[in-house]
Amino acid sequence: MTFSRVGLFHLGVVYLVWSSTYLAFKLGLMYGFAPFWMGATRFIPAALLLLAFAAWQGWRVRLKRAEVGMLALSGAMLWLGGNGLILLATQYVPSGYVALMISTSPIWAALLEGLLHRKRPPGLLVLGLLVGLLGILALNVPKLSQGAPTHLLAFFLLLLSPFFWASGTLYTQRQSSRLEHTPIHPVVVSGYQQLFGGLGFLLLSALLGENWQGATLAGWAVNLYLIVFGSLIAYTSYILAVRLLPLSLVTTYAYVNPVIALLLGWLVLREPLGLWTWVGAGLVLLGVGLVFRSQMRPTPVSA
Repeated sequence: MTFSRVGLFHLGVVYLVWSSTYLAFKLGLMYGFAPFWMGATRFIPAALLLLAFAAWQGWRVRLKRAEVGMLALSGAMLWLGGNGLILLATQYVPSGYVALMISTSPIWAALLEGLLHRKRPPGLLVLGLLVGLLGILALNVPKLSQGAPTHLLAFFLLLLSPFFWASGTLYTQRQSSRLEHTPIHPVVVSGYQQLFGGLGFLLLSALLGENWQGATLAGWAVNLYLIVFGSLIAYTSYILAVRLLPLSLVTTYAYVNPVIALLLGWLVLREPLGLWTWVGAGLVLLGVGLVFRSQMRPTPVSA
């Protein structure tokens, strides 16, 4: 089978850029950003740029009342709940560890989808979930055995983050199907979700009294990288990759990103890579692979 070279280029962009965002989170926090202020200054500008581009393309950007509620709630779940908890946890643990914990998102999505449809989960899905959970435990053996409060906090935050991301994704899919008579372009959906998420970040940052002047020039450079490459270029590459390549190939980013993030954290920040890290990484990625495999199997048809 021959794949589109352009599609493979865009998939490579997704591999590299989305993997590097975890390192960028860590660097932004190291260079003086408070977590929620960092989220606000990333997502609000990125959202405005996406919506401006959508308006320039002539796509519908004016929302109806029902759409406002749906996009505000999904944006809060995806970005404030999913990404916000990542930023909080990244203060206390290595970036590679964060990426591996977040790579369990497909497992939670498959589990939640099964619960919503009230279907008995396939055996392969259950196996994938159990293997993924074993991987999470393996990743956390060294730190949890020490009982460090900050690591325990990060552990629970990174369990909740993929749950929020999976919930927001499923909610968006289900609500979008109900609004099919007036479809919204995916770029507009993403723009408003990031806008509402960014406004949530800004509100929480103000309520918590975060320092808005602590970031250094290097910190702002990192955040600019997240806006341009993480929110705009990589998102566009993902959309194009989905259009030009089989979805089963595109979804391999779920396996590749954590590994690259792990190596980037080691290479740039000398984050430790011990035996438990590799064991946990292997089990988590195997669990994700089993979940994907279970979703790709054809559903038996009754005679």
